[in-house]
Amino acid sequence: MAKSSLRVLFLAAEADPLVKVGGLGDVAGSLPLALRSFSTNDGQALQVDARLAIPFHGGIRLEDYPVKQVCSFTVPHQSGPLLAEALLVEVNGLPVYLIRGPLIQPDFPIYTSDAYADGLKFTFFSLASLELTRQLHWAPDILHANDWHTAPAVYALSRIKRGVPFFRNTASLLGLHNLPYMGWGAGPALHEFGLPPASGSALPWWAQDMPLGMGLLTADRLVAVSPSYAREILTPEFGVGLEGFLLTRQASLSGILNGLDRSRWDPETDNSLEANYNAASLEARQANKSSLQRELGLPPGPRRPLLAMVTRLDYQKGVDLLPEALRLLAATPIDAGQPWQVVILGTGDPAIESAVRRLEAEFPLRVRAAIGFDAALSRRIYASADMLLLPSRYEPCGMAQMIAMRYGCVPVACATGGLKDTIQDYSHSADSTGFLFNGATAEGLAEALLRALQTYANPLAWNGLQQRGMARDFSWLRSARQYLDLYQTLVK
Repeated sequence: MAKSSLRVLFLAAEADPLVKVGGLGDVAGSLPLALRSFSTNDGQALQVDARLAIPFHGGIRLEDYPVKQVCSFTVPHQSGPLLAEALLVEVNGLPVYLIRGPLIQPDFPIYTSDAYADGLKFTFFSLASLELTRQLHWAPDILHANDWHTAPAVYALSRIKRGVPFFRNTASLLGLHNLPYMGWGAGPALHEFGLPPASGSALPWWAQDMPLGMGLLTADRLVAVSPSYAREILTPEFGVGLEGFLLTRQASLSGILNGLDRSRWDPETDNSLEANYNAASLEARQANKSSLQRELGLPPGPRRPLLAMVTRLDYQKGVDLLPEALRLLAATPIDAGQPWQVVILGTGDPAIESAVRRLEAEFPLRVRAAIGFDAALSRRIYASADMLLLPSRYEPCGMAQMIAMRYGCVPVACATGGLKDTIQDYSHSADSTGFLFNGATAEGLAEALLRALQTYANPLAWNGLQQRGMARDFSWLRSARQYLDLYQTLVK
């Protein structure tokens, strides 16, 4: 029999709109909120008391949110108890606890390259979050941790729940957003907080003191952020050495696709755009394209195919494949009739940033490189470009393709992870929404782009792709329903 109420503690390193670096921030800012608004399939009201906790580190924006001091307590450490403080803000009805202490200060960055320092900070946060629930006399039914930063909470819970009646009925779930990020080098920090390595366990020896590995070992349920990624990490190509261990946990592993905040990403109301539009008024979209071409100094032209990348500039995202793919494309007959343009927005690996700048120099009238982070420009690109390029070598879920489709921008992507789960290829489905290619190679990207450009030459076919993409339901309510079903299974 399903419970009529659920208490869910959601832990993350970042959460939009308070602080965001990547996709995890979108998930943590949206999923707990969506969970609070649910009812069961039979119409019976289900009370979901979902609460979020994040570290009170640098970059948190509190201008619009009154802050309330909740409590203070100590977290055991080998050098002596460390004082932790919990503050509370309410974001769109969601209670968010901000935890600070000697290892989490407002002037500290969210992430650093110092694995030991980050290990201290996030282990302190994880243990403080568990203790906070005891201070509040609020025993969670579900502890939903995310990635290596909060995996210590899962490991700690597994060690104490049998001896601490307060946590006896708390089940744990660990969300996997990017498996290769395991918390390498953070093991000594966990040990200082009384969390020893998982020696003698099924984990490979080298992962027994890594926060993510310890969480993977002890979580009641593992959830990757797309069904395809959940299958991929069981293989040597994507399992980063943990595939054998993960096969032993396959019965507890599933994949749930991330969602999209449709109210936040809406071309009909987005005030960053030159012109607003919807699926019934796609002709108005052309004003955005013309405006962006002028802004970037690109030759104007309503039928010039405008390609775009809005991404972190690193190897995972396949940005390095673009220069050769464009050279291959430039050598095809279609290039003379459809002189494509490309805009690339992002920051990251200095070597890839330099390669993108060289590409702009190679094609000065066709390529624009905007190196940096510019949220408003990214929105203008989604609302202007004809195609969004996503040649990722692996992509656990990805949100850019969902945003692109929402804005009538057709994705061209490598068939991996969440990209494969969200995009229907034009050559394989009447419900097509984009173009997929297998294997992250420059040749594969060029071939997919060639197919896309040939289709773009047919306005009726292209309009159908845009319409179908804009009609896709990637709302968080859909994802939250699946998480809720999983929670109910865990607490039965």
